[in-house]
Amino acid sequence: MAAEKSGGQVCGFDLEKGPRKLMKAGIVLILVGHVNFILGAIVHGTVLRHVANPEKRVSPEYCTANIISVVSGLLSISTGICAILASRNLGCPRIHWSLLVISLLNALLSAACFLGLVLSVSLTIANGGKNLISGCNSTVLPADTRSVIMSNECPFDTTRIYDTTLALWFPSMFFSLVETVLSVRCCVVAFILRGIGPCGETYQRQRVCTHPG
Repeated sequence: MAAEKSGGQVCGFDLEKGPRKLMKAGIVLILVGHVNFILGAIVHGTVLRHVANPEKRVSPEYCTANIISVVSGLLSISTGICAILASRNLGCPRIHWSLLVISLLNALLSAACFLGLVLSVSLTIANGGKNLISGCNSTVLPADTRSVIMSNECPFDTTRIYDTTLALWFPSMFFSLVETVLSVRCCVVAFILRGIGPCGETYQRQRVCTHPG
């Protein structure tokens, strides 16, 4: 009995504290998902809508920071809701499988978002933000994005494009990492609830001993 209890503690989920921790993870995922979604919308609305150049080519920064971040934020909200439902319905297999699928997808998407943002920030810093002013009609772009001012060749204020984009991308990277960690945790809990793996078997034995009927 002591070994089972110790195994449950090693797995990180037990009948006493596990549901409460899962609910907290779900609440945090909902909050982080909303923040990441809002950050992606702000980046698009204030900065990256200027990225598309006259040839309609889209820079890598636009795809990674806008599309993936927004979708990841929405999926994180769904994962959080499912985690809360699972914490209140430990005996419902459908919710367990839903949590497993959604959290796994969100973990992969959030990880891709984090890596994409790291790549985008690196490229943007390396080239001085030239991709962020590709909407300008000038054929010769300056070495420093912040040296460009509003003109007929560049109809938007580029002095804020570089700093604003990085200021929004860095917190988005952090929240994407948080989404990844919490989603992986929810995925592991879903496996445990279904009795899959050593941790799941330990949890099922604990449950049978607590509720023998």
